[in-house]
Amino acid sequence: MIIKLLVDGGEMKPGPIVGQKLGPIGINIGDVISKVNQATSEFKGTKVPVALDIDPKTKKFKVEVSSPPTSELLKKEAGIETGSGDHKKSKVGNLSIEQVIKVAKVKHADMLARDFKSAVKSVVGSCASLGLLVENKEAVQLEQDIDNKVFDSEISKQKSETSAEKKTKLLAFFNDVLKKQDEAKKAEEAAKAAAEAAAALAAAGTAGAAAPAAGAAPVAGATKTPAAAPAAGAKAAEAKPAKGKAEKAK
Repeated sequence: MIIKLLVDGGEMKPGPIVGQKLGPIGINIGDVISKVNQATSEFKGTKVPVALDIDPKTKKFKVEVSSPPTSELLKKEAGIETGSGDHKKSKVGNLSIEQVIKVAKVKHADMLARDFKSAVKSVVGSCASLGLLVENKEAVQLEQDIDNKVFDSEISKQKSETSAEKKTKLLAFFNDVLKKQDEAKKAEEAAKAAAEAAAALAAAGTAGAAAPAAGAAPVAGATKTPAAAPAAGAKAAEAKPAKGKAEKAK
């Protein structure tokens, strides 16, 4: 019997999902958690796929650990919890080529990549969707650098340690990126607010122009009534003399 779980590496805890899957089997949950945490201890801070091969009769089990998803490993390297909501506009980290190689070393066995260099490029592609820069560059540019053999030395040696000096430089560059992103966001919000204010002002002007036109109707109607009255009076005046003439003729 195989039960699959996605756990926090080295930090699996009892919970509703674990209870629902393991409770009906009658297996010792505490024992499972202890052995899973031991098997996934090297992946602390990362979500890890785990499969439990359980014998329902003896209650014995084996823990099989799969490597975490590439995105989870990259987020751990970048020190972030989530990727960018808009990876084209918003960047959330700046990794070194060594950090990318480190992730590729973990994932290479699970990939269809024909060689390690291809595995590194695949990981760089995942950086793009998360909104991560690599070596101060967009993922597409980094892939071109790899094709142009810029990082052949690091890749061939599978170098996965980043110097403190390099980390500092990468962070300084990324802080400038964050500053520019913040300025762009504020400018965009200001432009949006100005557009909304202009639209509101235009709407108010249209409503103001329509009000006098609506009020003009009663005035026009009023002018017709006095004009009609004299006309009626004139007809009455003409009628009186005509009546007098008729009486004299008798």
